[in-house]
Amino acid sequence: MAMLEVNNVKKIYTTRFGSQKVQALSDVSFSVEEGEFVAIMGESGSGKTTLLNLLAALDQPTGGEIMLEGRKVSGIPESELAAFRRDHLGFVFQDFNLLDTFSIKDNILLPLVLQNRSVKDMEAALAPLSEMLSIKELLSKFPYEVSGGQKQRTAVARALITKPRILLADEPTGALDSKASGKLMNLFSDINEKGQTMLMVTHSAQAASYATRVLFIKDGEVFNQLYRAESTREQFYQKILKTLTVLTDGGEQA
Repeated sequence: MAMLEVNNVKKIYTTRFGSQKVQALSDVSFSVEEGEFVAIMGESGSGKTTLLNLLAALDQPTGGEIMLEGRKVSGIPESELAAFRRDHLGFVFQDFNLLDTFSIKDNILLPLVLQNRSVKDMEAALAPLSEMLSIKELLSKFPYEVSGGQKQRTAVARALITKPRILLADEPTGALDSKASGKLMNLFSDINEKGQTMLMVTHSAQAASYATRVLFIKDGEVFNQLYRAESTREQFYQKILKTLTVLTDGGEQA
């Protein structure tokens, strides 16, 4: 059984006064196996961010279903959704979403505080993560005192500290320069090689080339997908660029 299953998912938004309906997703189906690193790409307005919000249980599909380890996400009561997201999903966002009044350490530990974990448990979880992400020396600092790359590594630590079943990333390199982006994606690759299942929305072909598979969304549907397989990262990058060209030009994928 796949870890994540998306079956014939549709999403229709109704404008404020109900005069118009906008179909963001028309019929999306795919699955994600445990340990995969899947990137989702598509032009602005293609539906990829809507899809991520549905996977994160931040919104509900109009039709179809999303299953996480055999459990229907849309069937989870509203009263349980916050706990479900906290316990099963990790989130990394483009703008970091750190609290400036909290230290780096406190930002990372916040999800465990919300789980009412003991100080001993929190310290034990923090130590290996801060070493792996090279932020041990930053723990007493505040977000406004560190670089963008360091902020994003802090956000990654916060996302991983609960040991989520899936790490969801929304344009994680969008606010970073090329050097910091490369470091972050190398880090993502290392995390994935340790067994972490990951799903990332990105506009960047460079970022997507670190994934093991890329899904391309167009007009609310899965247009195509590429597997990295035995390709080098550079070879995969070139394949992604070629597919994006077809996607943009509106041609048929060979």
